[in-house]
Amino acid sequence: MSAAGEFVDYTLQRESSWEKADEASERLGEALTVYGASVGAVRGTIRDALKRYKNLSHDDITALSSELWEEPVFERRLAAVVLLQTKVGVLVNTDLTRIEGFIRDAGTRELVDPLAKDVVAPLLARLEGLAKDRAERVLDRWATDPDPELRHAAALTAGPSTP
Repeated sequence: MSAAGEFVDYTLQRESSWEKADEASERLGEALTVYGASVGAVRGTIRDALKRYKNLSHDDITALSSELWEEPVFERRLAAVVLLQTKVGVLVNTDLTRIEGFIRDAGTRELVDPLAKDVVAPLLARLEGLAKDRAERVLDRWATDPDPELRHAAALTAGPSTP
């Protein structure tokens, strides 16, 4: 695991509580392990990680998001989403392949929805030309995919943006 990944995982575990873990486990079911860290703690952890590891390139950001997503732990996956939300400006249309894998493997709409609304939609909105055409073809494919989560993500991305 990278130093940034270890920092995020360690911090999320330190920010956890069994009460929050029990509550989240009931809500999420058994698809994901839950540490019990709050959404605020996840956001703060990513903010602190980006301050600590200031010079992360596009490849570093996408690798860290994959590293966090690898373990089926809700807070780690939420941290990957927050990282991508925060750094959506560095993402490119080819990152939709990685995001598609995240959506297929999310295990809960609590991860799918922010990926679609806060990562894919803003990414698509700033793309131009051939990159935008390719991204739109990906989303068209998602809209007819047998996976209900991909269809859901495509619908959210195509819908009106929320402030």
